[in-house]
Amino acid sequence: MAGSSAEQAPDYRSILSISDEAARVRALNEHLSTRSYVRGYCLSQADLDAFRQLSAPPTDAQLFHVARWFRHIQAILGPHATGQPCGLQASKGRRAQPQWSPPARSEPCQLRLYNSLTRRKDVFVPQDGKRVTWYCCGPTVYDASHMGHARSYISFDILRRVLRDYFKFDVFYCMNITDVDDKIIKRARQNHLFERYRQKPPQAAQLLEDVRAALKPFSVKLNETTDPDKKQMLERLERAVALAAAPLEEAVGRSLAGEELDGPAQVLLEEAKDLLSDWLDSTHGSEVTDNSIFSKLPKFWEEEFHRDMEALNVLPPDVLTRVSEYVPEIVDFVQKIVDNGYGYVSNGSVYFDTVKFASSEGHCYGKLVPEAVGDQKALQEGEGDLSVSAERLSEKRSPSDFALWKASKPGEPSWPCPWGKGRPGWHIECSAMAGTLLGASMDIHGGGFDLRFPHHDNELAQSEAYFENDCWVRYFLHTGHLTIAGCKMSKSLKNFITIKDALKKHSARQLRLAFLMHAWKDTLDYSANTMESALQYERFLNEFFLNVKDLLRAPVDVAGQFEKWEDAETELNESFYDRKCAVHQALCDNVDTRTALEEMRALVSQCNLYMAAHKAARRRPNRGLLESVARYLTHMLKIFGAIEEESSLGFPVGGPGTSLNLESTVMPYLQVLSEFREGVRRIAREHKEVTW
Repeated sequence: MAGSSAEQAPDYRSILSISDEAARVRALNEHLSTRSYVRGYCLSQADLDAFRQLSAPPTDAQLFHVARWFRHIQAILGPHATGQPCGLQASKGRRAQPQWSPPARSEPCQLRLYNSLTRRKDVFVPQDGKRVTWYCCGPTVYDASHMGHARSYISFDILRRVLRDYFKFDVFYCMNITDVDDKIIKRARQNHLFERYRQKPPQAAQLLEDVRAALKPFSVKLNETTDPDKKQMLERLERAVALAAAPLEEAVGRSLAGEELDGPAQVLLEEAKDLLSDWLDSTHGSEVTDNSIFSKLPKFWEEEFHRDMEALNVLPPDVLTRVSEYVPEIVDFVQKIVDNGYGYVSNGSVYFDTVKFASSEGHCYGKLVPEAVGDQKALQEGEGDLSVSAERLSEKRSPSDFALWKASKPGEPSWPCPWGKGRPGWHIECSAMAGTLLGASMDIHGGGFDLRFPHHDNELAQSEAYFENDCWVRYFLHTGHLTIAGCKMSKSLKNFITIKDALKKHSARQLRLAFLMHAWKDTLDYSANTMESALQYERFLNEFFLNVKDLLRAPVDVAGQFEKWEDAETELNESFYDRKCAVHQALCDNVDTRTALEEMRALVSQCNLYMAAHKAARRRPNRGLLESVARYLTHMLKIFGAIEEESSLGFPVGGPGTSLNLESTVMPYLQVLSEFREGVRRIAREHKEVTW
C-alpha cells in the first residue's frame, strides 16, 4: 500500500534549499507527483516542515499536486494547521473532526405576573426552585356562594393549573374558610331569632305593631345612608313591606278572621323577614348564648361552597384551614405581636399599633394601597358591623388601628385567652393560619380586588410585625371585580346571582370559557353578550374536534396513516408552530388566557381552511397533522380546566357530570358506518365516478 512503513520518508532538503519561492513550489509539485499522499499516507516531520513553508495552497492549476497535498495535511491537522504538529493523531494519518459552533440562542420567554405590591408585571421567581407556596383568601360562609366568588376561585384555579401543569411548578395551595366573623354571628342570631318568632306566629295586630316598631330604626338607617345603591335597595325593601302590610291592615280593620287573616299575615311575614330579623337581633341578640348556633350556619354554607366549587371544576386546595380550628395559634400570634411592641391591650381587646409599626425601621404600613391609609369608612367595614360602636372606637390609640382580638359581648361566641374571653379579629385569621403553614415568607398570596385595603394591607403589617421582616408576601395577585350586565354586584345590596342559578343556565365549561376570554385581573361583566361569546367559542372548537374525529374514524392501514406532505401541510405545520409559540408568549405575559384563546381560534380557522381546500380538490387532508393540532388544543383546554373528563381528543360527547360516555357507547356503530362509507367510496373510485 502506498505510504506504508516500507516506503522511505520523503527528503525535502534539496527542495527547501531553493531560495526562489515559485521555483521551490514547482519542484515540490514535481516531487509529489511521484508519491501517494491521500490513502494511507503517513505524515513525517519533513512533510510538516515543507507544509509550514506555505501559507496557503497555490492557486495555479498546474500545481495541482501541491494544492491537494496541502489540503490533505490541513485536514489532518485541523485547527492546529498553523501551529505545532498534532502528535500521534497526525502521525497516524487520522482525520480530525472540524470545529463545531453551537447555534445562536434566543432568550427564552419568562413568566411575568401582575404583582399588586409593585403594580406592574414582575418576573416570577419562586424562593425555593420550582416549589411555589400559595395562600388564597377563602369565603366567609354565611350565605350562598355567588358569581363574585366564582370570579375569584375560577380565575385562581386557572392560574394554579397553568403554573402547575404548563410551567411545571410544584404548587402548594392553601385556602382558608372564615367561619368566625361579625357577619356570621349577626346572620346566625337573626336566623335563630326569626325562626323562633315564626314558630310562634303573633296575632295579626301584633305582627303589624312589630313591623311598625322595626320600621322606626330602619327609617333612621335609610335616612343616614349615603351610598346610592344601598339607599335604593333599602327603599325597595320599605316599599315591599308597605305593600304587604296594606292588605293585612285592611283585614284587621274589617275584623276578618281565619284564612282571610292568615294569608296576608304570611305574605307580610315573608316580605318583612329582613326588617324583622334586624329588629329582633337589636332587641334580643344579646340573649343568644348557645354557641352551636354560631357553628351550624357556617358549617352548612361551607358544605354548599365546596359543592359549588366541585360543580365548577375548581380543584380543591392542598390544605384547607378554618378559623375555629386555629384559635390557639391565633392567640399565640397576637401575643407575639404584643411582645414585639406592635400591639396593645385595651378593655379586653387587642389592637395593632399602626403608628408604631409605620415609624419602625424596615416596616411600611399600606404597601398595597398607600393612598387609602386613613380611610375610616373602609377601616370600619374591615372591623365588622359588631365592632364599630363608639365604645369600641374609643379603645384605639389611633383611628387607623385595627383589632387583632375582640373582647366578646353578650350574644357572641368566645374563647379563653390571656386578655379575657374573646374572639379573633378578621385580619389576624389569615396571618396566623398562613404563617403556621407557610412560614415567614410565601411566594403568592391571592384574593379579590376589593380585599386589598384594609384586609390585605393589615395582613401584611401584622405578619411582618410578627416575623420582624419585610417580605411576608413576594407576589400579591388580585382578581378583578365582577359586574352583572354593567351593574355593581354586591351581596349586601342583594344584587347577586348564585353559582347554582348560573349553572342552571350555562355549563361549568361555558362559564370557565367566559372567564378565560377575559384578563384575570380586570373587571368581568357577566351578561348575555359575555356568555354568548363563550357559547360561540365552544361551538367553534367543538365543530373542529368533531370533524377531526370523523376523519380519524376512516379506516386506514398502518403504513397509510403516514402520508406525504405537500406545500399545504408544510405551511399549516409552520403556522401550528408559530401559534404554539404565540400561546406560550401569551401565558408568559401574566397568564394572558384571552390572547391564548384567540391564537387557538386562529389555529382552528387555518385548519378549517386547509380541510375546506382539500375537500374542494377532492383530496383527503393529512390526518396525522390535524390529529396533532386537535390533541394540542385538547391538552391546553385541559390545562385551563375547560375539559373536565379524561378525554383524549376534544370535548366529551356525554357532557360534564354524566355517568354515560356517549362517545364510547356509540363508537362501535360509528366505526361500522365509517367503514361502510369508505367501502362505497372505494367502489366508486374503481368505477371512476369520484376521485376522493
